[in-house]
Amino acid sequence: MYISVPLVLYVGERMLRALRSNAHPVKILKVLLLPGSVLTIQMSKPYGFRYRSGQYIFLQCPMISPFEWHPFSITSAPGDDYLAVHIRTNGDWTQELKRIFVENYFTPHMNRRTSFSELGAAEPRPTPAPKLLVDGPYGAPAQDFRNYDVLLLVGLGIGATPFISILKDLLNNIKLADELMDLAMETTQTSRSEDSANSFSVSTASSNRKRSYRTSRAHFYWVTREPMSFEWFKGVMNEVAEMDKKGVIELHNYLTSVYEERDARTTLLSMVQALNHAKHGVDIVSGTRVRTHFARPNWREVFTKIAAKQPNSTVGVFYCGAPTLAKELKNLSHEMSHKTSTRFHFHKEYF
Repeated sequence: MYISVPLVLYVGERMLRALRSNAHPVKILKVLLLPGSVLTIQMSKPYGFRYRSGQYIFLQCPMISPFEWHPFSITSAPGDDYLAVHIRTNGDWTQELKRIFVENYFTPHMNRRTSFSELGAAEPRPTPAPKLLVDGPYGAPAQDFRNYDVLLLVGLGIGATPFISILKDLLNNIKLADELMDLAMETTQTSRSEDSANSFSVSTASSNRKRSYRTSRAHFYWVTREPMSFEWFKGVMNEVAEMDKKGVIELHNYLTSVYEERDARTTLLSMVQALNHAKHGVDIVSGTRVRTHFARPNWREVFTKIAAKQPNSTVGVFYCGAPTLAKELKNLSHEMSHKTSTRFHFHKEYF
């Protein structure tokens, strides 16, 4: 009796997952192998598949095992016409998935930055593309980011993946706001009747966005030990830096394998970095428009600055990474909520 109930639940869950995944097969559109053994897969979005930024899915590759399902955060935005995940290949299943793509479908054209073209764009291969099954989406703490005035997103290494979708979502919102502003300016050149009708639709759309999008500012802190990690989301970083003219999204990259900026051993590197960024607008460490800082962030200073700039606001603190930093961020959230008028709400998920 004690064994039968859990067994029935387990079998039911497996059958439900199999039915859901087989009903929505995905087609692999693009695969990239990034530095640090990170595999990026872009897939077709299943019909009727809806998700929110911060959620995750389960993937199965029957070519590897018809019984294994593995969770991965969605790194594409809900508004994108594809589904994307970033996979750190540090386990048996992920290593085998990487081997399948590398050995059977693609030929590297660079030594250290190995990238691959879309499936079908490379040389013809006799082996058909591997089949991937998707189960989800599933809820995660980060999916509730819209409930807060300000966001503090903290990702350690590959733990940045849940927040990339949020950054893309915020960026799409910025683009839409700019389009609405351009449309509103165009309507001023039309007749009064058309102008009143169009301005009504624009104001209605804007008010609807305000009701659905409470967030007015976001701070993203990405902390990693490996410089090559910044290649994973280089495109997103540059796009945010270029499109976010109003400074809604603040990006902060931290490299912990280098001594802190005030240390004499990094003085020369910091000077060269500052000069290159001022002259060319590109960081020499990450290769993006986002300046890289050395050592670990001073989290108390981070919380203090946000509280000073955003009084009487509600801040959602979302963390994804190793459990070691979670306790410090949680304690700071409680402490600063009592000491200031800003309320910090802490959420965590571990990788």
